[in-house]
Amino acid sequence: MKINGNEIRPGMMIEHDGGLWIAVKAMAVKPGKGPAYNQVELKNIIDGRKLNNRFGSDERVERIRLEQKDFQFLYRQDDMLVFMDSDNYEQIELPEEFVGERAAFLQDGMKVTLDMHGERPIGIKLPDQVVLKIVEADAVVKGQTAASSYKPAKLENGLRILVPPFVSAGEKIVVNTNEITYVRRAE
Repeated sequence: MKINGNEIRPGMMIEHDGGLWIAVKAMAVKPGKGPAYNQVELKNIIDGRKLNNRFGSDERVERIRLEQKDFQFLYRQDDMLVFMDSDNYEQIELPEEFVGERAAFLQDGMKVTLDMHGERPIGIKLPDQVVLKIVEADAVVKGQTAASSYKPAKLENGLRILVPPFVSAGEKIVVNTNEITYVRRAE
């Protein structure tokens, strides 16, 4: 879908110079001389480059809409992650760095959502919270409980997070996958 350059807003995905870009900032500028334009800060989705560009109202750009597809995480194979399309059961492999540090939260059978552009995965969304078991937790230092203090703990997936003093090893807790923080004890 083609849109005018002055219609670009933050969060929109556009095709520009043969690449996929997301608008980070957009500001309408009306100079004293000359035509008005839209000053847009763009970020490349693939490689993360940033670009500032002027778009006039007479310029046309292609607005991109990503398709969201549900996938199921199957297993790790070396540094690749294998996912299965929930609709047609086809499998795809993605490098672990595609998911980043949150790859540690992937569990067998976990449902994830991939943002697709054509057949190419652009982004991934994991569940906001997962339940994990604590394998190690430091002992509480006596007298340290007056203020709200947290202690380090190691999770079953190898990540270290801070937990409240009343949580001990062997317990299951709910962890926020976006901020990598303790949420609450699991039921």
